[in-house]
Amino acid sequence: MIGLGAVYLAAGATFAAFAILGLGRRRWPNALFHALIALSFLAGDRLGDRGNGLLALALAAIAASGRMRGPRPAPEAGPQAPAPRLFALALVVPLTAVAGTLAFKALPALVDPKQATLVALALGAVLALLLGCLVLRASPIEPMRAGAGLADAVGWAIVLPQMLASLGAVFALAGVGAAVGGLMGGLIPADSVLGAAVAYGLGMALFTIVMGNAFAAFPVMAVAVGVPLLVGRYGADPAPVAAVGMLAGFCGTLLTPMAANFNLVPAALLELRDRYGVIRAQAPTALLMLLFNIVLLWWVAR
Repeated sequence: MIGLGAVYLAAGATFAAFAILGLGRRRWPNALFHALIALSFLAGDRLGDRGNGLLALALAAIAASGRMRGPRPAPEAGPQAPAPRLFALALVVPLTAVAGTLAFKALPALVDPKQATLVALALGAVLALLLGCLVLRASPIEPMRAGAGLADAVGWAIVLPQMLASLGAVFALAGVGAAVGGLMGGLIPADSVLGAAVAYGLGMALFTIVMGNAFAAFPVMAVAVGVPLLVGRYGADPAPVAAVGMLAGFCGTLLTPMAANFNLVPAALLELRDRYGVIRAQAPTALLMLLFNIVLLWWVAR
């Protein structure tokens, strides 16, 4: 049965290729950093908790050393394709993810139904890569070089989503959600659906701003407010509560430098004078979306 292991294999092989290319360019810190990420994907389940902890500390040490180098100057443009073809290639990934999710869930003997979306997403990425090579008449090494250059541009921040998502799981196991729920219980007015919706939506945004990742904030706020109050006390449907809560968290993603790969790296790549220019541009939209999501949470729970 195809499951999450296949996704990890594809991600690990990609970072292993980045590491090999880094060695070829004598970028030792970059190569070691990407090799450790590849190891976490390819053999993380065999390393155990202590091994993975040491691996995370090694990644942090390399990042803190300041030795990782940015991308080399862009080479001359290679083979080009008409814009409609390039746009079609960009659509391959989401279309394959949607179609694969629906198809794989009907084939539980072939693909793990719980991981159907991730498997379909990985399949879409591989398919788009192969089609891109055919359309652009490029060798398979070219997308790896381009990917390695992008990974060098992102730098150490490329590992933030994985680390911060793990942090959310650690917080959940440590009982942070229950502690936050106890504090909020005294602040939310009794039998106030609106108060619970505000606490849940605003809490998701604020925890995301602090952690930089809505996936890290979700287990904390779901345990604190989402499940016990909106779902348990007021009888809201868990599906929209979870989905809208994540959207509220994504509003926080637009407002924080902790989401460096989304907000700081683009500013660096675009050579903006204002390091936080991306965040300033996104802030009005993020706040309006957060307000709408809180109202939507109140509506589904009332």
